Amino acid sequence: MTKQQRRNKYCFGLGTVGRDALYSLVSMYLLVHLTDVVGFSDGGLGVIGVMLTLFGIFDAVIDPFVGAIVDNTKTKWGKFKPWIFIGMIGTGVLTVLMFHNFEMGETAHIILLAATYFLFSIFFSLNDIAYWSLMPAISKDQSVREGVGAFARICANVGMFAMVLIYLNVPGFFGGMSPRNAYFIFAIIVAVIMWVFQSITLIGVKEDRSQLEKTERTTLKDLFRALIGNDQLLVTAISMALFMIGYCTTTGFGTYYFKYAYKDEGMYMVFAAVLAVAQLTALSVFPLFRKKFTRKQLYTGSMIAVTASYVVFFLSFEFLPLVVLAGLGLFFAQAFIQLLMLLFLADAVEYGEWKLGKRNEAASFAVQPFINQFGGAASKGVISFTLIISGINMIAQSIADKAPEEAAQIIAATTPDSAVWIMKISMMILPLICIIIGFILYSRKFKIDEKMYAEILSDLEQRAKSEESSEPADEPEIEVEVYEVQS
Repeated sequence: MTKQQRRNKYCFGLGTVGRDALYSLVSMYLLVHLTDVVGFSDGGLGVIGVMLTLFGIFDAVIDPFVGAIVDNTKTKWGKFKPWIFIGMIGTGVLTVLMFHNFEMGETAHIILLAATYFLFSIFFSLNDIAYWSLMPAISKDQSVREGVGAFARICANVGMFAMVLIYLNVPGFFGGMSPRNAYFIFAIIVAVIMWVFQSITLIGVKEDRSQLEKTERTTLKDLFRALIGNDQLLVTAISMALFMIGYCTTTGFGTYYFKYAYKDEGMYMVFAAVLAVAQLTALSVFPLFRKKFTRKQLYTGSMIAVTASYVVFFLSFEFLPLVVLAGLGLFFAQAFIQLLMLLFLADAVEYGEWKLGKRNEAASFAVQPFINQFGGAASKGVISFTLIISGINMIAQSIADKAPEEAAQIIAATTPDSAVWIMKISMMILPLICIIIGFILYSRKFKIDEKMYAEILSDLEQRAKSEESSEPADEPEIEVEVYEVQS
């Protein structure tokens, strides 16, 4: 790896530390904030659940169009960095507004939340598509990509788990402040941290712009052709979407599970710390596993581990050693799966260029935020209505302004076993069904292995040489001398 490649690896990866911390604050804790800090009614929570689901699906649908906009960008800063910058500024400001402490009624709060969440989704898509589209623009070498992708996933998980470990302690960091005021200040701090880390990527990463000069404008016809005509991209997208629906639903219930099922909210941070170590370890040792196993073997083994972990988790009956064992297996394997899917997406860019004759990084990587948005939207709908149906939201309302000790007593006295089982079915069984269906689709339809990818690169190089040799040479200039003729 050259000096510039090492610089690209670290500057690219560090850019997602603050970004994923901010995204985790919204994706994992916005609902928790609205139910346990703000204290929305069942009716208000129902409206919010429908709203966040519909907005998330709408944003997922328009992500490919956002990808086309990025693909058509040509500036002296490249086609990715301008959108990374615009997206990071917008998401930071909108996150602060979503965790505001303004005094307003429930209806006005819902209207403001609708506007800010909708805009947040668009700005985050701009940032996310442009950010991950940088990866195939850094290098076509699979080993280099795996190193860049692994480090980026480590950094992303550092940001995510930092949020998990800090979120519940935020009121304690701002002694004397109300929880709403504390989370408002905290959101401002997280936005600034995101801007700092994203600036590292903007300043430090140098992309390969040799393809940029050759890239033609992406039309709507090209967009649909790139997404629908690229069968490997389509398979990856559907498989990843099903996995992310399950994963986002499970992690979204994390705080509620330890608060209402395990009856000790503080244990969630200990559990999260253990899982953080497991996931970061998995990403660190991935290159070692990669030397001995193919990507397909790693993906299959990880899926088996995920399935076994879900079964143990569901049957643990809140016995902590079993819960921890299941969590370790689930998050270790999940780290492998998310990294492998990212690499599948990157390989699908070259596959699309090989099959369709045109390279569309951003349009192809629009699949990434599409998957995240769709998975997050579906999970928010499942979580919202599970809280309402199980009666947990009513309990949350009753403890919104109570001290932790008093709240714990109310939860222990008023949470029925039926509510816990309803939550566990939504948290573990439904996600597992989605994940298994996605794996079956991948196993039957995805065909880009290491051998095929090498053949694709070789063929693309031969095409490029053929095109260069077939270009007409510049015609020589013909000098014409003019003589003056005297009569």
